[in-house]
Amino acid sequence: MTPSVTRTADRILGGWLGRIAGNMLGKPIERGDYWTRDRIDRYLRLTHALPLTDYLPEPPPGADGFELRPDWRGCVRGRIHGSCRDDDVDYSILGLHLLETHGFAFTTEQVGELWLLRLPYLQTFTAERAAYRNLTAGLKPPLTATHHNPHQEWIGALIRADVFGWTSPGDPVRAASLARRDAVLSHTGNGVYGAMWAAGMVAAAFTAADAREAVETGLDRIPASCRLARAVRRTIALFDSGLSWSDALDTLAGETGGLGWIHTVPNAAVITAGLLYGSGDFSATVALTVRGGLDTDSNGATAGSVAGVLCGASGIPPRWTRPLEDRVSSAVFGFDGARISELANRTARLASLRPAGRHSVQAV
Repeated sequence: MTPSVTRTADRILGGWLGRIAGNMLGKPIERGDYWTRDRIDRYLRLTHALPLTDYLPEPPPGADGFELRPDWRGCVRGRIHGSCRDDDVDYSILGLHLLETHGFAFTTEQVGELWLLRLPYLQTFTAERAAYRNLTAGLKPPLTATHHNPHQEWIGALIRADVFGWTSPGDPVRAASLARRDAVLSHTGNGVYGAMWAAGMVAAAFTAADAREAVETGLDRIPASCRLARAVRRTIALFDSGLSWSDALDTLAGETGGLGWIHTVPNAAVITAGLLYGSGDFSATVALTVRGGLDTDSNGATAGSVAGVLCGASGIPPRWTRPLEDRVSSAVFGFDGARISELANRTARLASLRPAGRHSVQAV
């Protein structure tokens, strides 16, 4: 392989590892209405883990007022042996399978068919569960996204977008287009724009000078007047003003908090803040993003993916990657126990399939 190909493959592996590690970091405290930023930092002080530079510590005996998720034991430091199962990683795997099966010319209907074939219903949530239910009732996209679905602008489509960026290195236009085709199965409005922004941001990270350039390039793929774009730009402006990370998030919470902790817009602001204030350091980026609260595992996963692509697998400290043991747990039929390195290799093969012409796509 040429050095450029080797570097791209390392960045793709970095994206996978960063996504899984960031997800694992935030998973024990994924409940934004309970795990506020204040509660998260109080827990970290109690466990002598502030500043946060590693996976969360387990709670000390007798700790009250800190209710971790029931499955926390598999995703805290010292207890991790391979990744925990989570939908934030399942959808990356399913997206890889989608592209391998149908190529880059896949249809939204084919996305739905693979969900029914490969994804257990009880491992879907919010907008995805509504769309799944609509699929089983015989509805077709885009009606699957709108019928009895109050979660159309929540974060689900954003968490599915990374694979379209990993397979479109340096091509945010294609990445965003692919993410949109996937997202409209279950989302509308800012829910779709969040997926397009994330995919474009991940694709841009392969060639961007820093996280800010990746964030801003992702913004180019969505309407400038949409609420998500305004929230991301507001976060950038607060960063540029010299405001501290904590004060910036206080300001953003006051402006977007009414949308709820799973809505795409406030979570995109937390992701953006983590990437900007993380200053290119992988550990600082995922730590600040998870400490930002809201949908902690999803936000940690997306920020970890962007940061992982920017620095490559070789730039991620081993304390994040070694406990994963190159193994992923997954509810996607046929993929449980897959090697992370093999998933990354398969992603790199897809990324090497370049379109024949401008804005065209080539099937696998």
